[in-house]
Amino acid sequence: MDHRKVLTATALCCLATWASAAQEFEFNTDVLDLNDRQNLDLGVFASANFIMPGEYTLMVHLNRDTLTEFPVVFITPDDNPKNSLPCLSPALVNELGLKEQTIKNLTWWRDGACLELSSIPGMQARGDLSTSGLYLSIPQDQLEYTAPNWDPPSRWDDGITGALFDYNFNAQTTDRKGSRNDNLNGNGTVGFNQGAWRFRGDWQSQMQRSAGQASQQQFAWSRFYALRAIPSLRSSLIVGEGYLDSDLFGSFRYTGANLSSNDNMLPPNLRGYAPEVTGVARTNARVVISQQGRVLYNTQVPPGPFRIQDLNDAVSGQLDVRVEEQDGSVQDFTMDTASIPYLTRPGSVRYKLTGGKPSDWEHQMDGPIFTTGEFSWGVSNGWSLYGGALGAKDYGSLAVGAGRDLLAFGALSVDVTQSRATVPASNSALMGKSYRISYSKRFDEYDSQVTFAGYRFSEENYMSMNEFIEARHGDRPLNRSKNMYTTTLSKQFRDAGLSLYFNYNHQTYWDSRASDRFSLSMSRYFDVGRLKNLSLSLTAYQNKSNGASDDGAYLSVSIPWGGTGSISLNTSVNNGDSTHTLSYYDSLDERNQYMLSAGKTSSGETASGFFSHQGDQAQVVVSGSYQEGEYTTASLSVEGGATITGRGAALHRSSVMGGTRLLVDTQGVADVPVRGNGAVTHTNRFGKAVITDVNSYYRNQASIDLDTLPDDVEATQSVIQGTLTEGAIGYRSFDVIAGAKGMVTILMADRDAPPFGATAKNSRGQDTGIVGEEGSTYLSGMQPGETMTLNWGGNDHCRFTLPDKVASLKSQLELLCQPLGDTSNGAT
Repeated sequence: MDHRKVLTATALCCLATWASAAQEFEFNTDVLDLNDRQNLDLGVFASANFIMPGEYTLMVHLNRDTLTEFPVVFITPDDNPKNSLPCLSPALVNELGLKEQTIKNLTWWRDGACLELSSIPGMQARGDLSTSGLYLSIPQDQLEYTAPNWDPPSRWDDGITGALFDYNFNAQTTDRKGSRNDNLNGNGTVGFNQGAWRFRGDWQSQMQRSAGQASQQQFAWSRFYALRAIPSLRSSLIVGEGYLDSDLFGSFRYTGANLSSNDNMLPPNLRGYAPEVTGVARTNARVVISQQGRVLYNTQVPPGPFRIQDLNDAVSGQLDVRVEEQDGSVQDFTMDTASIPYLTRPGSVRYKLTGGKPSDWEHQMDGPIFTTGEFSWGVSNGWSLYGGALGAKDYGSLAVGAGRDLLAFGALSVDVTQSRATVPASNSALMGKSYRISYSKRFDEYDSQVTFAGYRFSEENYMSMNEFIEARHGDRPLNRSKNMYTTTLSKQFRDAGLSLYFNYNHQTYWDSRASDRFSLSMSRYFDVGRLKNLSLSLTAYQNKSNGASDDGAYLSVSIPWGGTGSISLNTSVNNGDSTHTLSYYDSLDERNQYMLSAGKTSSGETASGFFSHQGDQAQVVVSGSYQEGEYTTASLSVEGGATITGRGAALHRSSVMGGTRLLVDTQGVADVPVRGNGAVTHTNRFGKAVITDVNSYYRNQASIDLDTLPDDVEATQSVIQGTLTEGAIGYRSFDVIAGAKGMVTILMADRDAPPFGATAKNSRGQDTGIVGEEGSTYLSGMQPGETMTLNWGGNDHCRFTLPDKVASLKSQLELLCQPLGDTSNGAT
């Protein structure tokens, strides 16, 4: 590029800077080294607010928030030809989150197509093509409440129509002293989205084959249901099969309808508590979390302590946890999900309404019609009242309670529930009460937190609805609850690099043995000489149920090794048996991790391996274990999904079965790296990818990883945002250009140069270059044989066609731009 081109570019940059710094200027075109100055009119750029009339795709910024991209038309007003105004369409205005009263006062121009900016007091709008942004300033008193990364309902997106299939398959083969056992199990969700409705079917399957025995196969649809958000009520509607989500009356399976306040629709700081499950795996293990037979969570974990914290916060009641070790042993225990005290903001009401009939695993009705409702009312800044009722033939239950915000002392709630039930085994109605007290407190000054501490006592004749359903059959043990304690504590000693975690559950029954579970974890980071960031962790646990006890401890010392690896010395004790191992863990990159272990037990030597890969189309975990003289086992876990829409389809990793996801489109460009909240995924051959680490009712962001973008690809827009409703299939498109890049000369058919500043556009309307002096243009996105157009003054004037080979041009290409009616080839 010669000095004249550099001077021209510099001058244009200066003109843009001057125009933005003052109200009006007159420019001396003599500073530009151009041959045709008389046809160059810079007068329109004299105004700081002027943008050439036309449509632009701009990222909309509202105060400090970034919304999403919108096509914005700029119009020159009749009374001021040297100015231009953005036309804010009704669709764009609907995304701003204006208050109802503000919306009622809006006025429009151009036959209702454009917002009259003055109808919102104090509003300002400014376009900036250098950043491809539209900057809006609106006084906060005209807007609905917002919070960081949270949008008001007016900005929520129900997504597009589409189908989905999510799956999690686990295969394991074990050779135990010459006897082989194969096991294949899976679970997942099939779904279809239409508008605000999400139709779902959950399934699970199992196939088992052992030497000398017939294979066993099982497949079941565990649940059919439909759900949708009702933003005006801050609620969700679920129709079909489900499990009662109640803070007062326990949980049971039913078929019917439920309308409930949805805490996920609230700002993050006002949302509730999600349960978590902790434990220790002695080998490579499969952890299955279920409720009344329905699998909620299924994952593979390596040896050592595990802590599962990403369960849905709608899960309530008792959870069944099963840890299947590769050595054939199994840990089974139950956990009661904790809930923080039932407090509600002043003046607000939270509610849950459900009606239907109890149903069983085979989708058959299994009890009388019931209705239930519960509420929590924020009476004042400190007090909340809550209660509810559940009624059915031969059964009734009533609950009342109060919650108190104790400010510096935490939060406390107390409630009592009265039940009345008539069952075949009793000649008269059984009446009883259940009392509960709950407490929650975070001690910031001590880096401590009592996540939940609760106690519940139920009289012998008290009966929950689930127990009533079981009692109607007469031949099943009831296991009626008597006492229940649950506590979760955490504490950090920052100066010492020490953290503690304790969880305890105790449950007694009127007609069966008690069960207990506790887990204590401690970890500490420290330095030894030149060795930095060593860690010591200790976990102890005990499970007691039905007279059997399972207890153990796990001790590990980890030493950083290399840039990303670590070596650990581990000792575990379980029911008197000890295992000592040496392990090496490393991350190849953010998508690939592995661990190798070797050790010794009381019965012989052991070895194991674990590899995890987060692929574009699935997450794959491969593991294997060997114990001398006992067994050899290998397992494979594949978790992923398929999403199919009218805008495109893709295979992908899976996060929450049937959950919210975002389909991103790079306009046909393959292998573009895109990132959500987790690891990078790449678009498929059609330029589509699905991001599943998306949170509902949360302002999610996805971006193109520019550091790993292929050399022949440019992203003129690399960040998108959106707030999706639960279960939505969102759709966003990136502005991506793929193809060769280089200097070309564009001339008109009469071999004159096009107007200085004319824009080259490809067949998708993307800008690929700006014409400089004498037609010299740096053109990007050149595809063999593609036809591009030149645009100036807001209109297309001519087209030119690229040659069949553009990737290996040895000299500057000359292209003739033919009038739009002329179909001759313009490449020379």
